Amino acid sequence: MTERAVHTSGSLYAARPPAPGLGTGRRILRAAGLAATLPYLCLKGAWLAGSHLGIPDGSVLLEPGPFFKVANAVTLVMDAAVIVLLLVFTRPWGIRVRSWLLTVPVFIATGLLVPIVVAFPGQLLLGVVGLGPDAAAEAAKEPFLDPWVFNVVYTGFIVQAVVLAGVFVPYARQRWGSLWQGVQGERLPSPTGVVAGAAMVVAVAVAAVQLTWAFGGTAGLSASQIAQFNPQTGMVSATHGICALVAGAGAVNLARGGGRPARWALAVAWPGAAAAASWGLWLLISSAGVRDSTKEVTTAMTLTYAGQMITGLLAAAVLLRFLASRRTV
Repeated sequence: MTERAVHTSGSLYAARPPAPGLGTGRRILRAAGLAATLPYLCLKGAWLAGSHLGIPDGSVLLEPGPFFKVANAVTLVMDAAVIVLLLVFTRPWGIRVRSWLLTVPVFIATGLLVPIVVAFPGQLLLGVVGLGPDAAAEAAKEPFLDPWVFNVVYTGFIVQAVVLAGVFVPYARQRWGSLWQGVQGERLPSPTGVVAGAAMVVAVAVAAVQLTWAFGGTAGLSASQIAQFNPQTGMVSATHGICALVAGAGAVNLARGGGRPARWALAVAWPGAAAAASWGLWLLISSAGVRDSTKEVTTAMTLTYAGQMITGLLAAAVLLRFLASRRTV
């Protein structure tokens, strides 16, 4: 079925694209994605109901106060939103959902899941080759969650990421495919170039700090962070640093324009900006819940998380300007 134009009240509008067909592959992906949300939803629901499943004695998660209850409720809703996105991308009515209602949740989902897809398998690999924390360090580490919780939850997140990508790409290709056809084109206006340059400058600063921490640097870290360092925690810092650099480089690339394929430029800028913005904000929020002086979040850590978020937001602004310019092509 081809797209046709309809005339309404003297104006010409493009009719919405037809609903995408749902083949066997996408049905399987949808089922896998729905199943992958269950462990996290069940755990969060149990914790909100007062269960200590997977939480060892002495964990900070058992401390009184509203912070962790609110955090559990918010993250439960966020994971439930994955179910809504799966339905939007695989049901006929999903093609009619307003674009602006999809942009923010897809951006946040991309940003939160991409670093997990990179860092968690990397941590497992480091453990396999013997670069994880030694037994003494593990015994001395303050309790947080039972190890099986991370394995179950993060495996579920990785499945969710793969599934969302598998169902979103064909949906987006049908609905907005024209935005990434052809090459990048002309350079964006000068103010956008300034924003992209600022994103790159902040990204370099953030990456320098995160990569220093990734390789064992201690400047700016709290005593508890220094004590808990091992190659696996370093993998997380390295991932955040790389995502910040990707966000900054993606923004500069979009602003410069040129003959490179637009789809590849977007494939770099979107996840980079999303990861930097989403995780920077999440780390800032998480640090606000720390009340133990021995686990102090230092000024350097706060500034790094803020810079991470700012990098992502600046890159996202360039990304939106680029997409807006494509609508007139």
